[in-house]
Amino acid sequence: MNEPSQRPEAGKRYEAIDVGDFVYAATGDRVRRLTMPDGTHWFPAVDVCKNLGYTTPRKALIDHVPEEHRDNLETVTGSHCLSIPAGRTWRRDLQLIDLQGLILLVNACTKPDCAPFKQWAAEVIETVQREGSYTLEEAEVQPSQPGAPIAYALPEQIAEAIVRLEERNLHADEQLAVAQHRSIALQEQILETQREMLSTQHATLAAQQAIALAMERIADRLDALALERPAPTADLSTPPTTESVLADWRRRLSVTEDVWTVAVVIAPVLVEEGELRRPLESIAARTGLSVHRVNECLRLLRKHACIRSQGASEDGAPVYVLNRS
Repeated sequence: MNEPSQRPEAGKRYEAIDVGDFVYAATGDRVRRLTMPDGTHWFPAVDVCKNLGYTTPRKALIDHVPEEHRDNLETVTGSHCLSIPAGRTWRRDLQLIDLQGLILLVNACTKPDCAPFKQWAAEVIETVQREGSYTLEEAEVQPSQPGAPIAYALPEQIAEAIVRLEERNLHADEQLAVAQHRSIALQEQILETQREMLSTQHATLAAQQAIALAMERIADRLDALALERPAPTADLSTPPTTESVLADWRRRLSVTEDVWTVAVVIAPVLVEEGELRRPLESIAARTGLSVHRVNECLRLLRKHACIRSQGASEDGAPVYVLNRS
């Protein structure tokens, strides 16, 4: 609720009914209010229409509130040399209605919550018509200080409506509090679940890292074992055969077609004669390869310790023997 700082001047009569309670009984809510220095009250039309169930405030004002009971915020405050209240909701063109305009909107409203107020308003009119006036009862306890305002008891219908509305609001507040507690509990449960999921992910990651480390250690151990394992050597006590020599060469290197062609030609000579004293041209003629290619094949066999060089013959041809180590 927003009100200008100015209050009615001293000496003026005080309101018989607190306007806040009056509006609350009529609309079911504590509507924002501007109280002018002359004691008049103005209310944002949009607040009143919202609480009374009007979907189109502009149409509701045109249909039920005369122009003299509605105006915009800038005009109302400017007529009393007041500034516009702070806040984005207080726009210069905000439509306001006075107390009579508010009562007119309440009387046109079809909400059941407005029935007690309408019944009391009908009673006031009937009493004025019958007796010429309507008087509020004074409260049982009055202030003792001189000059203090006189308190009046609220009409029974208004008081009962306020009590019912307050009870309904309290019940709504309790339901809201329960819903908030449930929401908080649910959020805590979700947070706890997320924490458990995160902990599980960390445990899974740690397990994966441990497995990877173990696999690395196994691989390292296998490599070490492979290095420690002695390479198979030829059985020097058994005389070599062409077949065993060729099988050994296949194990030592990846034999291409050219190398295999040369190996098939020189292996029987190495086995039978113990050495190879053939000119490269002779081997090339038997294999159909070029001299250069024959030389490359022999070099590859030497590189993989299949044969070894024993110098050269009298005619300059290279001499090779089997590598039996």
